[in-house]
Amino acid sequence: MERRSPVMSKPLKLFYSPDSANLVVRFVLEELELAYEDVLLDRSSREHMKPEYRALNPQGLIPVLVDAEQDAPMFETGAIILHLADRAGRLAPAPNSPSRGSLLKWLFYISNTLHADLRVAFYVHRYVEGEKDADTLRKSVLRRVQSHFALLDAELAKGGGKYLIAETFTVADFYLAACARWAQLYPTGYEQDLSQHRHLVAFLKALQERASVRHSAERESIKGNVLLHPKMPETDLAAVLG
Repeated sequence: MERRSPVMSKPLKLFYSPDSANLVVRFVLEELELAYEDVLLDRSSREHMKPEYRALNPQGLIPVLVDAEQDAPMFETGAIILHLADRAGRLAPAPNSPSRGSLLKWLFYISNTLHADLRVAFYVHRYVEGEKDADTLRKSVLRRVQSHFALLDAELAKGGGKYLIAETFTVADFYLAACARWAQLYPTGYEQDLSQHRHLVAFLKALQERASVRHSAERESIKGNVLLHPKMPETDLAAVLG
């Protein structure tokens, strides 16, 4: 299945695993109605660590986007979605726009701070040994995650609660929304309650009604609410966090 676009003549190829960071990229691809091909990776069999995939991303991390018009495969979620927005001329202020700086600072904050802390909570045993230390680290990191959401909630409030960058809908909104989804789901037993962040809650409720979010959920077999009060996907957890 491909979605066609007048912007890019050559299709894109998205290497993905259900409900992984590729979900952010998919939101953007669907919103921009770009033609793209899916390549499913089986994380439970560690397909993402095989030489063929590591030739695309030496770290073995997901996602990778192959753009036939670029000289190399792209990885790093923030870089991919900013590239797509700039190519399409939508979902990001132009480089010379006064609001470009706001987009960059919040996009990199979400990528380098919020998402990075979520990854520590998800993959805690990569950092410490033993359940007691893992529990201590997870709780500490998730307190930080809540502080990140509080900061982002306050920023949403400044713009009336609609979008992160005032009245401009950008790729940063999709990245924030995906992180909020994952925080409510993973890891099991440490799911985060976001109800105290009322502007964020309203933002997620509105965003999950967008056609691009619904289409993305369908393509990743995500059922029910996508962003606010989501349900655990019907998949092996190893395929998401493995």
